[in-house]
Amino acid sequence: MKIASLGSSFAAGPGIKPIVNRSAMRSGSNYANLVAQRLEADLTDLSISGATLLTIWNEPQVLFGRRFEPQLNGLPQDVDVVFILGGGNDIEYIGGMIFDSIESYWLGRMVISMKNSLFQDFSTPANIPDEEILSERYGVVLDEIHIKAPKAKVLVLEYLTMLGSDVKPGVDVPFDAVCVEKYQNIASKLQRATSKAINGRQEWCQRVPVAELSEQHGLGSNEPWVWGFGLQAILGGAIYHPNEAGMKAVADMILKTMN
Repeated sequence: MKIASLGSSFAAGPGIKPIVNRSAMRSGSNYANLVAQRLEADLTDLSISGATLLTIWNEPQVLFGRRFEPQLNGLPQDVDVVFILGGGNDIEYIGGMIFDSIESYWLGRMVISMKNSLFQDFSTPANIPDEEILSERYGVVLDEIHIKAPKAKVLVLEYLTMLGSDVKPGVDVPFDAVCVEKYQNIASKLQRATSKAINGRQEWCQRVPVAELSEQHGLGSNEPWVWGFGLQAILGGAIYHPNEAGMKAVADMILKTMN
């Protein structure tokens, strides 16, 4: 079996050892690698932290000074299964949470400067797409995958729940309840747009309901599947991203979907 993985940092797995591609901030223990190991499958992992749907599709991406070609350029035509996760960076989901969490002005200015110089395709979009445009964009990417790999089953991954019912503003995250609600709404927008993108494509495309299945494992829960705004996450470049338990949980969801 041949598997390919497309997507942003929630697919790549920054901060999870071993890091096999530092420029892409890609882990050798992300969900695609875990699934491939379990199935003894050949994996083409094209995921890159900071990717948008556009850089997955047809635009180059620059990260830490390195230029990456659009991920679809590297998709094998004979692949059997394609995993895709994206859309969050198109609407400043996790990136927005990170920068809203930085309270110190000088640190905020420093990180924003780094963002603009190093994450050139991760900077705030001039026009953040609404739900319909995001869904249409996602649909185009799915169609392009199907055109290039017509025999492949496409599994669309959702983002792990970050701010679920257990989160306590000012305790589990450094921002207030208004900001929590803001990012819960953004997460809901992303989830709805993702679901809509699959409509009419169910013959070869299937959603993996990661958000729903991880609702009880967000920040503040007894067993979070994501990193918060702590020192370990900051040093590992994994603030508000899946931890090892989260990656293993998503891999299990994928395997269950494939069976």
